[in-house]
Amino acid sequence: MQKSPADCASMAEIRVEIDRIDQALMALFQERWGYIGRAAAIKKPAGLKADIPSRVDEVRFNARRNAGLAGLDPDFYEDIWARLIQHSIEHEMGILGESGQ
Repeated sequence: MQKSPADCASMAEIRVEIDRIDQALMALFQERWGYIGRAAAIKKPAGLKADIPSRVDEVRFNARRNAGLAGLDPDFYEDIWARLIQHSIEHEMGILGESGQ
């Protein structure tokens, strides 16, 4: 049964909840990855590049804003998203047959 942080009375309970959340995050990353692959499939016939700077800026801005709204450190979460974005771009580049530059 899911517990809130305040309901946890031991480190074992906290660890169970953190592990549950980590599994849920991985499922969300897996879902997101599916959209990255689909984006590449749509970009290829449309002649779009993997790296679209205006979209990269938008996603990074969204990460900062969403982190701030959640009471989290915007710099930290923007950094995580920057790595996620770069990994996604590299994956799309492979699908699209783009070289590094």
